Amino acid sequence: MVKDKFQLIWKREIKELNSIASFYRYKKNGAEILSIQNDDENKVFGITFRTPPKDSTGVAHILEHSVLCGSKKYPVKEPFVELLKGSMQTFLNALTFPDKTSYPVASQNEKDFYNLIDVYLDAVFNPLLTKEIFMQEGWHIEIDDDDLNKAKIVGVVYNEMKGAYSSPDSMLMEYSQQTLFPLTCYGFDSGGHPDEIVQLTYEDFVEFHRTYYHPSNSRIFFWGKDSEQKRLEILDEYLRNFDEIEVSSTIPMQNKFTRPKEFEFYYPASENSKPFITFNWLLEETSLLYINLGLQILEYLLINMDSSVLKKNLIESGLGEGLCGVGLEQDIRQMFFSTGLKGVKEENFQKVWKIINNSLEDIYKNNFDKKLVDAAINSFEFDLRELNTGNYPRGLIVMFRALSTWLYDEDPLLTLCFEKPLNLIKQNIAEGERIFEELVAKYFLNNQHRTTVKLIPKKELAKELVIQEQKRIEKVLSKVKDKKIIYQDLKKFKEYQKKQDKEEDIKKIPHIKLKDIDREEKEVPTTISNTEYGDVLYHDIETNNILYFDIAFDLKSVPQKYLGYANLIGRALTEMGTIKHDYVSLDKIIQAKTGGIHHETFISRNVTGNNVSYLIIRSKTLKDNIPDLFDILTEIFQYPSLNNKERFLQILMQEKAKLESMLIPAGHMVVSTRLGAKLDLSGWINEQIGGISYLLFLRYLIERTQNNFEDVLKDLEETFDCLYKSSTIIFNLTGSSEILTKADSHVSAFGREINSPKKYIHKMIYQNVKGNEAIVVPAQVNYVGKGVDLKETGYEFKGSHLVVTRYLRNTYIWDKIRVQGGAYGGFINLDRFSKILSFVSYRDPNCVNTLRVYDDTANYLNKLDITDTEIEKAIIGTISVIDAYKLPDAKGLQALMRYIVGEDQKIRQKIRDEVLSCTKEDFRSFAEFVGTIKDKGVIVILGDENKIKEAVESGITIQNIWNIME
Repeated sequence: MVKDKFQLIWKREIKELNSIASFYRYKKNGAEILSIQNDDENKVFGITFRTPPKDSTGVAHILEHSVLCGSKKYPVKEPFVELLKGSMQTFLNALTFPDKTSYPVASQNEKDFYNLIDVYLDAVFNPLLTKEIFMQEGWHIEIDDDDLNKAKIVGVVYNEMKGAYSSPDSMLMEYSQQTLFPLTCYGFDSGGHPDEIVQLTYEDFVEFHRTYYHPSNSRIFFWGKDSEQKRLEILDEYLRNFDEIEVSSTIPMQNKFTRPKEFEFYYPASENSKPFITFNWLLEETSLLYINLGLQILEYLLINMDSSVLKKNLIESGLGEGLCGVGLEQDIRQMFFSTGLKGVKEENFQKVWKIINNSLEDIYKNNFDKKLVDAAINSFEFDLRELNTGNYPRGLIVMFRALSTWLYDEDPLLTLCFEKPLNLIKQNIAEGERIFEELVAKYFLNNQHRTTVKLIPKKELAKELVIQEQKRIEKVLSKVKDKKIIYQDLKKFKEYQKKQDKEEDIKKIPHIKLKDIDREEKEVPTTISNTEYGDVLYHDIETNNILYFDIAFDLKSVPQKYLGYANLIGRALTEMGTIKHDYVSLDKIIQAKTGGIHHETFISRNVTGNNVSYLIIRSKTLKDNIPDLFDILTEIFQYPSLNNKERFLQILMQEKAKLESMLIPAGHMVVSTRLGAKLDLSGWINEQIGGISYLLFLRYLIERTQNNFEDVLKDLEETFDCLYKSSTIIFNLTGSSEILTKADSHVSAFGREINSPKKYIHKMIYQNVKGNEAIVVPAQVNYVGKGVDLKETGYEFKGSHLVVTRYLRNTYIWDKIRVQGGAYGGFINLDRFSKILSFVSYRDPNCVNTLRVYDDTANYLNKLDITDTEIEKAIIGTISVIDAYKLPDAKGLQALMRYIVGEDQKIRQKIRDEVLSCTKEDFRSFAEFVGTIKDKGVIVILGDENKIKEAVESGITIQNIWNIME
């Protein structure tokens, strides 16, 4: 029997997760397996290898990409993409960490789940790892026109990391860690530094796999509702082929410093860019659970809440624009804590340290406020028990928690079984122990293992990086004795990229069939009540004793000139205090009695083509605290305090800093939003309250607030009154029937209190941001977008067109933009409500070629001879997006959004039917509309000034070129 090949080490219940965990060791080679069974239909598998880097060549990162580029059993160029095409996966990716590489998959469909596991196991244990794969995913010298003087370095990971080293936030995070761990693997960048990536040889790349990708060095994880016997059978098919070996991958401990150290780094910047500073402390091993939990709660006390001591003192100092640093890092062997400020003048660095040190000394001397401690513990415990993992499967997050101890040969359940140590902490606090104060003293005040990292803007650095890259190329070329080798390798590489996979090899990739797909559209249980105070939506879903309560306010009640205030008013509700409580006291109450209150916006066209735009206040609380939640909501709506100039300025600075920090790492989202503003009213509104226009508004509003707050206050108060006192309101409740019943009377009372008989609707006048646009940022990569409004062509949406765009993304765009172009990613999106079609690239070394790819999409479709099998896979992949797994709160929010746009079950079923019945004719007919992108499309480029100049010189018309950082 297969089970005889596995040694059961232990079997335990995890009450906190309502699960049973079994821990096995494969007898032949020592592979470790943590198998967790429960009722979660979203099943998760992951195999992780301990991969400590010895340098910053990014070998672990490049290998993570490369093993998914073909294997012995599945010898196609992109098994990963083939899976994306025809899988119901709810997660499919691979991730490189500072000391490990993980390959997780997830699916609700059991057959699909096992297919994914099989492909991934063959990928990690039997990859092809050809030199061409290394060149594509890692780096290679690209030569145009056979001219060595035009040589450049290209590679997916190489360009990805050029993007990372263009983002000051990413750089700061990396440097903060590296300076604390100079003698361990954490002192290197496992993702790779561009300077060192080009030093990695193909031979070293292959050797790294041989050394670390072995069952003896693996941690294998299962989660969910499926057969444990089947799990072991799948593993045995691969594990039985390996004998046990000794793998030297232990992560050493970092020796402690005898004194603090300071470091200074630079980032490419514009004229008005400002420095960053972090202070970083090395702490204890993650496996010391009592201390681990204590430090996690301490993080809440110091920086995680608006009332947190360090956050409050740093923000109120006015020395910077917002917090920076990772906070508590607990996913590596030794935890560390990092915090500081962004947007600090160099002459104020010492003042920032003084605030932090004085705050910590005051805490130790005078203790934390008891209400703050209660709030922090409640917030931490709520998050632990809710296990709200957003769009990620719960099992995935559980796997990473287990690995935080398991990877270092400790009990994998240590951080999962938190009940006893957490109760002990609460008991010790009740008995008067100064737990958190002593942690502050030991790990902060008396800890000499501390680094200060200063990240200074350097305007000239962008040009210097171009020169450095040229020197990099020259250095690489100088080491090649016979230049013919470069041309020979490049020729083979180009042939490899153009070569089509054999049909028989593609057929080897397993995928489920259409018969395995539900024909009926899934529906979130919804009951609607139309009351005098607003529409109320109830969703009877089991939520583990939690009420999720959303309040949606119609933004059309706000005059157009005040749109920029929407997010600010959303924040002001909970972050500026009330007449009864200042913002610190209010935050303590919110954190002590709820799981949090926050806001988000929803802007779209509806099914009739009209614009809808809402500000949604989202809240959650345990059943016993429902009355407290509604007391808090009543207070913040009835008694807001908006006249605190300094606090409002702090919020403005934080908002501005957040948007500026997004420009490079999330440039594809910035470009996509800007494109929408040029093509559609709903896109324009979205951009006004969350895009570049919002950033420009914030910069203007900061200056105006500093000089004339009285007028700003009038705007704030009018916006508040329009939104919260004159808006059409929708209430949205998600929870079990018992929780909904308990909450209903509170909703009624609350609705009557905030309801107003006056309902104002302002017509939004579209102010088109015309013309092609290029936005210069100090980045080494680009984000290239092009979009078109298909409404102008008489286009009518069909669900089958979602299949076509998904197919394009996973074939044509992937091949041309990522594989051949070297960008990290490429996207195509069709909005079925606005009928906007858009293309966007991510961390892209190109501009001109990328735009040509977009323009040639219709030509590709017209020539496409797609098989029925390929269409079937594309349909399945599209349904996987439609049926994406959602946690209870997300289901409730999704139902609310569907209600707002008027998309009922009948409409969704029609779209599903059109997806399921997609044919070749749908591909051909859609080509006509895609073709309009070439002549009628609008361009937005965010990126490097030199690449933008190249685009203009090539003949691309760009009406507006400007530098957003100046």
